[in-house]
Amino acid sequence: MISLTEDKRMLGYEALAPYPDISCFVTTRHGGCSVGNYASFNCTPYTGDDTECVRKNQEALRAALPAYPQELIIPFQTHSTDSLVIDETYQHATCSERHSMLQGIDALITDMPGYCICISTADCIPILLYDKQHRVVAAVHAGWRGTVNRILAKTLHRMQAAYGTEGKDIIACIGPGISLASFEVGDEVYEAFRTESFPMEYISVWKPETHKHHIDLWAANRLQLSDFGVPPRQIENAGICTYEQHEDFFSARRLGIKSGRILSGIMINQ
Repeated sequence: MISLTEDKRMLGYEALAPYPDISCFVTTRHGGCSVGNYASFNCTPYTGDDTECVRKNQEALRAALPAYPQELIIPFQTHSTDSLVIDETYQHATCSERHSMLQGIDALITDMPGYCICISTADCIPILLYDKQHRVVAAVHAGWRGTVNRILAKTLHRMQAAYGTEGKDIIACIGPGISLASFEVGDEVYEAFRTESFPMEYISVWKPETHKHHIDLWAANRLQLSDFGVPPRQIENAGICTYEQHEDFFSARRLGIKSGRILSGIMINQ
């Protein structure tokens, strides 16, 4: 089960609790200084929030973690399937070069301690991964476009190619995002999943009262984990719908694009 800190700022995953060398979090809307649609604990700099509020919120986040991160790495996401390995090339890059490297990136992977890799979401599905054998972590942004194009599977295969990751060694945490009940879609989205050979009887339902298909993004991503060989007991699903619990978690469908984001992060402690 997912756990909430006393100050209600962050959630933690029970699946990763047995690993003291790992820090991870999912932010809520509580305990920050941002206002309006960014209220209050928005830590993402790309959506129009006041820069100083974001800085203060990020500093509060870093200070609250068990180990203080050398850097919060937050990519500029574009619903692609592109991932970036945070390695010595990134470590030795200039600030300008780092900024450029993070453009259009929707998944981060690293085995370097002290670098907290993060994903921003507000209804999309954030997924944190830990390869306990090779001590490699990843953070994946899986909206419907990323999910239908199997960004999670592609990230896992990149971890396998770079580090030798196997499914049996993965701990996977599926974070707060829009649920099947709330995620009604048009025919074009339904057809995109069907065309990509997702089992529609498993990941979707038709609701006669709304004349709409509904897609289960949690289930669609669990399938990708299963296909990679991740045991079900090593997959934790937060089970929190951001659309329904929008007072506690940012929801772009509720607030619009110019609003705050949930930040999900994972780090190998130094």
